[in-house]
Amino acid sequence: MPVINSIVRWLNLKRLHQIDLFRKYPDEVQKEMLFQLLRKAENTEWGIQHGFKDITSLKQFQERNPVQKYEEVSPFVKRIMNGKQNVLWPSEVKWFARSSGTTGEKSKFIPVTYESLEECHYRGGKDILAFYFSSYPDTAVLTGKSLTLGGSHQINPVGANSYYGDLSAILIDNLPFWADLIKTPPQEIALMAKWEEKLEKLSSVTVSENVTSIAGVPSWMLVLLRYILEKTGKKTIPEVWPNLELFVHGGVSFRPYRDQYFQLIPSKKMHYMETYNASEGFFAIQDDPLRDDLLLMLDYGIFYEFIPVDQLNSGNAKAYTIGEVETGKNYAMVISTNGGLWRYLIGDTIQFTSLYPHKIKITGRTKLYLNVFGEEIVIENAEKAVEDACRETGAVITEYTAGPVYMEGNRRGRHEWLIECECLPSDRELFAKTLDKTLQAVNSDYEAKRYHDITLEPPLIRFVAKGTFYEWMRRTGRLGGQNKVPRLWNDRKYIDELTEIHMKISSGGFWPDASSTLTSQEN
Repeated sequence: MPVINSIVRWLNLKRLHQIDLFRKYPDEVQKEMLFQLLRKAENTEWGIQHGFKDITSLKQFQERNPVQKYEEVSPFVKRIMNGKQNVLWPSEVKWFARSSGTTGEKSKFIPVTYESLEECHYRGGKDILAFYFSSYPDTAVLTGKSLTLGGSHQINPVGANSYYGDLSAILIDNLPFWADLIKTPPQEIALMAKWEEKLEKLSSVTVSENVTSIAGVPSWMLVLLRYILEKTGKKTIPEVWPNLELFVHGGVSFRPYRDQYFQLIPSKKMHYMETYNASEGFFAIQDDPLRDDLLLMLDYGIFYEFIPVDQLNSGNAKAYTIGEVETGKNYAMVISTNGGLWRYLIGDTIQFTSLYPHKIKITGRTKLYLNVFGEEIVIENAEKAVEDACRETGAVITEYTAGPVYMEGNRRGRHEWLIECECLPSDRELFAKTLDKTLQAVNSDYEAKRYHDITLEPPLIRFVAKGTFYEWMRRTGRLGGQNKVPRLWNDRKYIDELTEIHMKISSGGFWPDASSTLTSQEN
């Protein structure tokens, strides 16, 4: 192991020098990246149609390639899935990452090329180690095994010799043979499709391993860790894996789960690293353990553009490059990639927290927000409000979602929050008040709508029975993998589905909610 550590440290040192280059010269690195992508794809079907060969400026590229949503790209992807090659990218495409479907739409299938695997996703994994070794030089993380909780994949029924599934499954299936020496569980278990069966196998196999790091979506990893404690009879995870020191997480915000992890893993040597890794690409890594923002990785075969969210639907929105962005503004992210996506609107919104180096925080989704009454609540607002309410009342939340209660007759609108707790708040009225107060503090539009209850009444907070969200995920085919609970939604679809499940589990209505007292006091 000392030899491995020495080799890794040497490779990491070289890589950190490369990272320093785009930290100092982001605009130059990104412009070079754009023209590398254009030259690579100029003889593809897309490249010929859009005149890649004679593009000499960013302006030309933007004029010839309008911003795309999945609906515009989908016909090209379908042809690739049917066996057509050299459409969006020159190298062979036989893998497709299926989106988790948080928007309620049909699944999206994102082409995964050799270049996007090697130069983007796997490079991201290596850079996680580089940053970790830099922050913790005495680490023993490579002396044991890494447990990655991924999804599954299946043969594409419409195309020969091609596959689709969760990105995590694609990454696991394409790992080099030697990776088996440092990972657990075996591939045949890691890629199992049935979540409950996978959970049983995972726990049985991994409890006897020397697990030093874990990786996955916080919500699903929490389910696994609790299952392992139940099966082993242990009280904390260090009793099972005494050398565990790192959790690499992403996919959903860590905020609602942080306290629960601290309880399950009460170890001073435990560290947490957030990543921003999606089906479309690996974008950012938490490079500094003392900060919660993420370094945008600019040499992964991705060219970035950023559209201010308030201009997104204006029809003439300007897309800004990395050298033109400002801190504190909400941007929708547009990417051109070595996976064959061209000026693709990924659907995520971010803010820059610093420039040189360019660091970001994820603020939400372009489609996942609450704006039925002009309040424009984004996920970042919701996370902060829930965090403050939990801190004030000692609540520990496992899952939540929020949607509208529509205006009816003389009744004003409001937001309904369905919340599942590991530990209920000590004071439910205080929980509701704090959530409402924080939302007003961080969102002026919401504050204006709540002023004297002119447009919005106080939020309706309902605490649902344990297992409600899990059962909803099971019924909707979303167990495990990269699937996520939609935090905010502009209609009542999820609220109503979850309510029905809660009623069946509890057989007697909601637990007492905190809204009734608050409402009477406000009115």
